[in-house]
Amino acid sequence: MFPGESLPAFLVFAERLNFTAAARDLHISQPALHVKVRKLAEAVGCPLYVRQGKRLVLTSEGEALARFARERADQLDQFLAELTGEQRRVALAAGQGAYLYLLGDVIARESARLRLFTASRAQTLALVRDGRAQLGISVLDELPDDLDAVKLTTYDQVLVVPHGHPLARREQIRLSDLAGLRMVLPLPSQPLRVTLERLRLVADFEWEVAVEAGGWQLMLHFVELGVGAAVVNGCVRTDLATVPIVDLPPVPYYAIHRPGAPADRRVAQLLAQIRQSLGST
Repeated sequence: MFPGESLPAFLVFAERLNFTAAARDLHISQPALHVKVRKLAEAVGCPLYVRQGKRLVLTSEGEALARFARERADQLDQFLAELTGEQRRVALAAGQGAYLYLLGDVIARESARLRLFTASRAQTLALVRDGRAQLGISVLDELPDDLDAVKLTTYDQVLVVPHGHPLARREQIRLSDLAGLRMVLPLPSQPLRVTLERLRLVADFEWEVAVEAGGWQLMLHFVELGVGAAVVNGCVRTDLATVPIVDLPPVPYYAIHRPGAPADRRVAQLLAQIRQSLGST
């Protein structure tokens, strides 16, 4: 018989991936939690987690069971909220740039109804996939097969420089115009940096890496200090000079959710508000 009463405990473990922390959150002993997880594994017929070095990692079966447990908990919460008339929060995942430059108005209005995750693109997709976030906002180069993606808006990529810079008065430039410039670049692991380096190699020119920085705000700060020029998404607001780069691909932002999520009125309302705020309705 499937021990469904152990699902809530397994869900806490799946989110923590630490028996000590999960048992503390559940106010039970570690041995008791081990028993619950073991009984679930026996019912499923395969391990739910494995140890990789010092870390515990869910197996694919464990991830599937965690999604099922999260969906079941969400359905129960929704049912109880409808009975009591309480307003449930929507979990929203997005990156730093989206929060700073796209979502501020919506969050200011709806903060009491939101649970926010600050996440990278990969983390945002993972949070939506496993149900911890009902909605994600991110730049996507490729649309995921298992999630629904709604395009919200698109921005050109621009060069940001001080107003006295030789390129500041140009109406537009090409990527090759950055040859020889001192550049404030994203960290090597970030998607924009990967794209810029690939296109630079294709165009066959060099630039000087003045500094690598994580996040638009720090990059703009270095530009203001005269460290170098930076390439950012056109949504970034700044008093510095911005010049469109015509041969860089535009940056599309998408709302991402699991199939059927808009059937939840809260998710549908939040998505509609975001689209209206960005002029994409």
